[in-house]
Amino acid sequence: MQGARMSDGGTETEDQQRLRFMVELEFVQCLANPNYLNFLAQRGYFKDQSFINYLKYLLYWKEPDYARYLKYPMCLYFLDLLQYEHFRREVVNAQCTKFIDDQQILLWQHYTRRRTRLLQSQIGSQNSVGVGVGGMNVGGVIPGQQPISTGGSTPIQSGQGGQTPNQTLTRKT
Repeated sequence: MQGARMSDGGTETEDQQRLRFMVELEFVQCLANPNYLNFLAQRGYFKDQSFINYLKYLLYWKEPDYARYLKYPMCLYFLDLLQYEHFRREVVNAQCTKFIDDQQILLWQHYTRRRTRLLQSQIGSQNSVGVGVGGMNVGGVIPGQQPISTGGSTPIQSGQGGQTPNQTLTRKT
């Protein structure tokens, strides 16, 4: 991220780059909330051409190097929709926003149920390997605990890969 150019011709310090990264990350993730989109629409932000240009600029978050920092990937879907004038016009309507919010909740519920069933079936198949002395599982996992991976790779916590934004990314300007 060294040497990123600012719009006024100066260069940003590393601290300024980190701050801008965090601000843009937080804003992009807020776009996953349909009620926030409604808030922006009712206040006329989606009629301001400079704000629309900013939304277009934020599309760089779809690149894998940046998307891995997102906790709410649904925001990228809404960022795409905000590129269309028709969607920006419709999201001002509270009923439209309520419908989107309801659909989003249904999607999350469906995904959660599906993931739970998948994990239970995996645990069930691992538990059927055998039972040893004293009721301990042989080759399986203890119910209610996460399986331990022996594949040699370590899990990545919070989608960041153990790296901070200033270590690996260069921002587009």
